[in-house]
Amino acid sequence: MRVDSNEVRRQWADRSGEYSPEYYAYYGPDETSESLRGIFEDRLDRDARVLELGCSSGRHLAHLYEHGFENLSGVEINADAFETMAATYPDLAAGGTFHCDAIENAVTDFPDDRFDAVYSVETLQHIHPDADWVFAELARITADLLVTVENEGEDGDEAVVNYVQDDFPLYYRDWNRVFTELGFDQADVESGERDTVRIFHAPGAGGS
Repeated sequence: MRVDSNEVRRQWADRSGEYSPEYYAYYGPDETSESLRGIFEDRLDRDARVLELGCSSGRHLAHLYEHGFENLSGVEINADAFETMAATYPDLAAGGTFHCDAIENAVTDFPDDRFDAVYSVETLQHIHPDADWVFAELARITADLLVTVENEGEDGDEAVVNYVQDDFPLYYRDWNRVFTELGFDQADVESGERDTVRIFHAPGAGGS
């Protein structure tokens, strides 16, 4: 089964039930939220401009907000996410800046180095190969820190596509290769049971 990039975006825009904004809001912040907070506390000031790609109802951003990061933004294609956010994380909804759009559309409107940090949690793995150009856009808008928390598969075979529940596709990629080829330096990597966390610094950012 092959789906095109428009179909992938439509599936996420209309998502309900499992893996929907309500689903993630129900479970709330998790170990990944804690891990992201630790990464940002170690490497950023509290007034850093932070963008989450595919923020859903905002559980990771809400955790950052509760710990002093207030200059937060998110991109999410599913409009229902923002109603859920307003009900579940009202302070975040009121204080953050959010864009209801596909990542491919939203990022092209941001100026160079717009954000001090950009991160994704199991989101970039759903970008269709036809839209690989978006990774250069992410590099363009990132002034310092880029963090990927993504499923890279078991054998590193980027040709593999895994259809979750025979429904929507997951595209395995080597994110170290993707972003180092765009000039970023990988500062750290940690492989978990399902996801790999990679921390990158933009060219000239001087992070460690």
